[in-house]
Amino acid sequence: MIDKFKLLQASVIVLTIFNKTHQCDAFGHSCLSFRTSHCFALHESPSQEDSPVPFESGSHQELMYTLGVNLARQLGDVRPLVENGEELSNVARGVLDVVVGKLDEGQQAKLLVANKEKLNQLLVERTERIKKILEESGRAMLEEMKKIEGTTKLDSGVVLHLLEPGPEGPGNGVRPTAASSVQVHYHGTLPDGTVFDSSLGGEPVNIALGQVIPGWKEGLLKMHEGETVMLGIPPTSAYGENGSPDGRIPGGATVFFKVQLIKVLSAGIGGSAKLFGADGNELNVSTNKSKGATGLLFGADGRPL
Repeated sequence: MIDKFKLLQASVIVLTIFNKTHQCDAFGHSCLSFRTSHCFALHESPSQEDSPVPFESGSHQELMYTLGVNLARQLGDVRPLVENGEELSNVARGVLDVVVGKLDEGQQAKLLVANKEKLNQLLVERTERIKKILEESGRAMLEEMKKIEGTTKLDSGVVLHLLEPGPEGPGNGVRPTAASSVQVHYHGTLPDGTVFDSSLGGEPVNIALGQVIPGWKEGLLKMHEGETVMLGIPPTSAYGENGSPDGRIPGGATVFFKVQLIKVLSAGIGGSAKLFGADGNELNVSTNKSKGATGLLFGADGRPL
């Protein structure tokens, strides 16, 4: 039997994808245009004027209204599963009738049994349609990304665009290996701009390359310490046809990550030669010069040579 909850969960992630394919983000950039800007910023919250609450602030009515909003948020956005206002109205009526007790348990069960096959078929068809739209928009974005000067396409289909070089210049610096652990900041989105994961606003993340999806691993292996890149990862190198276990990333979705490689923590290769003091800390040219040092080598007395 089709798991209707999983189908619904996979569908509602693609928030109003039918009418937002070309919508702009909060900064006015087209979500499908890579030629002028990358569209991976967090969306601004709607203002009070955009979604007015019909009750006085601080009132009991507002509190009960808030309870309803909370319950609706747990249900999720069902709009991608309906085709018009009439269908949405009927769905909302069904939800309300159950909530207010208009249908008892027996009536609910009878209705579900009578429409089980039709409901399963409808959910499958509409979920597949949403999935197809998501896949097509992801492929289109990858193609746009490839047109940007300086992008690199890997054999797996992963597209990498260098946004900021590291301190040693483009193409230089320490690189991770497959055995490395790294410290990164990242920001991940779906093709419609939905943010599904991000470390921005928090602490950097330490992670082993062996623990990430294939597209992440491939991209990081091409990066140098200090660089920031945009990664476009097709589903074959991301979460495949089944999507992520938590349901936040639908099956067949292309994903996009802005990644800053802050530091290679272990098993790195390359980079310029570095000198270390007796305490194991790296010696810094500018720091030593500011303290009156004339070189990076120290004698037995601890003074610079």
